[in-house]
Amino acid sequence: MPVRRGRECSTGEREREREREREREREREREREREREREREREREREREREREREREREREGESKRERERERERERERVEWQERERERERERERERERE
Repeated sequence: MPVRRGRECSTGEREREREREREREREREREREREREREREREREREREREREREREREREGESKRERERERERERERVEWQERERERERERERERERE
């Protein structure tokens, strides 16, 4: 019987090397997947930040709107006060005319 140990060993060694290469490839693929997941998480964080900025903008706009409404209310009250004052003045004039 011919001895084939050397060849069998080298065949076994080649098979082990192929298995190590497959394992390295699987590890590289896992690393690529982890990197993709990190990128997705970074994108989610950027989207959350954009949403926070939009919310801050809405709050600023709301504050501006409330301030404009308060200003309009103050103006309306001022006009009403002036009208009441003019009416009182007219009433005083009528009183003087009657006297």
